[in-house]
Amino acid sequence: MLSQEDLKQIAGKGISEEQVTNQLEEFKNGFPFLRLEAAAGIGHGVVAPDADEQAKYIDSWNAYKAEGKKVVKFVPASGAASRMFKDVFAFLNADYSEPTTDFEKKFFDNITKFAFYDALDEVCKKNEGKGIADLISAGNYKAVVANMLESKGMNYGQLPKGLLLFHKYPEGSRTPMEEHLVEGALYASSNGEANVHFTVSHEHIELFEKKVEEKKNLYVDKYGIKYNISFSEQKPSTDTIAANPDNTPFRNSDGSLLFRPGGHGALIQNLNDIDADVVFIKNIDNVVPDRLKGDTVTYKQLIAGILVTLQKKAFEYLNILDTGSYTHEQLEEIIRFVQRDLCCRKSDIKELEDAELVIYLRNKLNRPMRVCGVVKNVGEPGGGPFLTYNQDGTVSLQILESSQIDKSNTEYMKMFTEGTHFNPVDLVCAIKNYKGEPFNLPDYVDKSTGFISSKSKNGKDLKALELPGLWNGAMSDWNTVFVEVPLSTFNPVKTVNDLLREQHQ
Repeated sequence: MLSQEDLKQIAGKGISEEQVTNQLEEFKNGFPFLRLEAAAGIGHGVVAPDADEQAKYIDSWNAYKAEGKKVVKFVPASGAASRMFKDVFAFLNADYSEPTTDFEKKFFDNITKFAFYDALDEVCKKNEGKGIADLISAGNYKAVVANMLESKGMNYGQLPKGLLLFHKYPEGSRTPMEEHLVEGALYASSNGEANVHFTVSHEHIELFEKKVEEKKNLYVDKYGIKYNISFSEQKPSTDTIAANPDNTPFRNSDGSLLFRPGGHGALIQNLNDIDADVVFIKNIDNVVPDRLKGDTVTYKQLIAGILVTLQKKAFEYLNILDTGSYTHEQLEEIIRFVQRDLCCRKSDIKELEDAELVIYLRNKLNRPMRVCGVVKNVGEPGGGPFLTYNQDGTVSLQILESSQIDKSNTEYMKMFTEGTHFNPVDLVCAIKNYKGEPFNLPDYVDKSTGFISSKSKNGKDLKALELPGLWNGAMSDWNTVFVEVPLSTFNPVKTVNDLLREQHQ
């Protein structure tokens, strides 16, 4: 099935023949659905600290940073913003020339409220000889949209989300990239430095670097800290082969194999390259203006404080187990910590001999740890927190997407639809062990949790394979804790009109 030319192409991407063979098998066999115990909720896998506890955890975080630990803010920022403008592209290509759909009317009725309005107005004047107001008065709506989306104008249809103007300020509008630099200063800086890492697409990396150089010093001056800003791209070795509907390799018109990016799960490799004690992960488009950052900063410090408090305890217990000298009471205490605080349970734990029990506890304590903020479910699409069965028969907390759940199982679907909480991608991660050595994060991926989706290329149907998602199966074997955070910390921008929401004004 694979020719010598194919093998050369595969090797050139840093992928093994075995990986490709396994991926083609996965197309044939699909991925198993996960076995669920329950949706996580308050008192059942989701913690909601009261005001006193919050203050204590925030103090713990500040004390941890004062120890000179390295903190990094990791921002997945790959890909163009084209999906954000899907409805406006549709208007540009429609056979009518005035706003007709509710979306189009809302966009034009509120156009002056967008942070990019002034910049777009200038571009329209340059290219059309008229500003936005005059073009609209003349009924030339499509010229406005074309100047926003196309390369002759602002090129927003092809730029990455991180470089679009999102929020207005008296001193000038800001991009999400800049808002993340501000957040880095406010909750993720230590030793007078803020380390911010963006994962970007190859075609956008120069633009990002240029924009960072242009803007960085504004925030150095504003917050009095030094920024260390770095970038990485998804590695070609994490691309996955595409298949025809009959599960044979899909080929381009020149006969070469088609490989596609492996989805955000590929970024576990980028995260693995980060040298840090603690890493915050948050999507590029989930940012708010300064006037609303208070909750974000408070709750980021809170979840980080919970993380370092739990990690400290886990490290103490691992050091006790290492001595080989512990009492039965100490083992009972460690079991309680694993079951109650880390929410990881083993039904037959009482049947284990002491030696087996120590191996089990050491294994469950000595792995990467993450604390995830979850918000009350308001019907946004995406994953949620669940108690699920792992490969080793234990039950632990996981973030699941709907595609991982068997739709024919009415009990599971009830859990999913009635789940009280939602995952807004709000993670803080501890990625070094109790000896200060980095974990090898790919070792903790559950490879059986990938996704298969239907796509097309040049009018031909194909099957695409996504790697286990970054905060789903890629972190399946981590210790996971869920903390309720307010909805005010979750403000994604999926369409351009989302920027008209009060939270982005």
